Amino acid sequence: MKNPFVTSGYEGPEYFCDREEETAKLIRQLSNGNNVVLMSPRRMGKTGLLYHAFQQEEIVNEYHTFIIDIYSTKNMNELVAEMGKVILNFDATLDQIFDYIEQSDKPCLIAIDEFQQIAHYPEKNVEAILRTYIQHCSNANFVFSGSDRHLLAEMFSSPARPFYASTSTLNLEPINPLKYDEFAKAHFEKAGKRLETGVVEAIYNKFEGVTWYVQKVLNHLFAETDAGEWCKMEMIDAAVDEIVKDNGEIYADLLYQLTAKQKELLLAIDLEGKAKAITGSKFIKAHHLAAASSIQTAIKSLMDKQLVTFHLGEYEVYDKFFGIWLSRL
Repeated sequence: MKNPFVTSGYEGPEYFCDREEETAKLIRQLSNGNNVVLMSPRRMGKTGLLYHAFQQEEIVNEYHTFIIDIYSTKNMNELVAEMGKVILNFDATLDQIFDYIEQSDKPCLIAIDEFQQIAHYPEKNVEAILRTYIQHCSNANFVFSGSDRHLLAEMFSSPARPFYASTSTLNLEPINPLKYDEFAKAHFEKAGKRLETGVVEAIYNKFEGVTWYVQKVLNHLFAETDAGEWCKMEMIDAAVDEIVKDNGEIYADLLYQLTAKQKELLLAIDLEGKAKAITGSKFIKAHHLAAASSIQTAIKSLMDKQLVTFHLGEYEVYDKFFGIWLSRL
């Protein structure tokens, strides 16, 4: 039997947990002519939600849909190439892409995933160029999806930026834990397996409800539980340990590539869990770090490498399994 706890891609509604309210809201906004900013931390399930929403019957029947992942793009040319590949299946200019959209026999819904990437392009007028094309496009609505909430908020809520006041916003929160419990138990039972009450809640709490981590641990536990057997609480730690161990060499290599100051700061942030005021004397003294100036240099590098995230004044290690591995050094 297929493992129902998908950890990569979208496998259809049967393997998609809840998000009924978010799906309905996204469809309602788009079908009423609004562009939408979809924000959440990485691995919360934004891309899955996009695929799920775009496969709903009312969308499939009425729209052409496209999802363009620009996470790996480095400049405007690469962005245009990616859009051309997805929308037209060949290289095209922005004029050709938007002409095609305008002439389409059905309205289009276009999601640009990891949209904050354009803020890192070397060109200085990318936002203004895209805003102009989108503003004059009458046959499409757009979803701008991303994981850097601070940067996206700045792009869409600052009066000085081209996309100011041009969208509705949908913040993706963790899935309701009760819904997750129902979803997981149903799939275990369908396979002739039993899931002890409290297992999903324990995993959910351990990883703060972040979808990918919950899915990853449940995927492992499902594989380790034979038909007719129970998946119990005591199996969780062993599952997490094995996942962390499997990635140990990757994590060791990541750590090896850091400078001494970057490594010291990363370990200090991991020790705190959620670190605040990292250039303050209290944090520096507590973790025996160097001067504030060197911390500023180190944190920029750690964030550029996406080893650390920042939200609402708090820094934390991005990969929660990596964080567990670091805590055991």
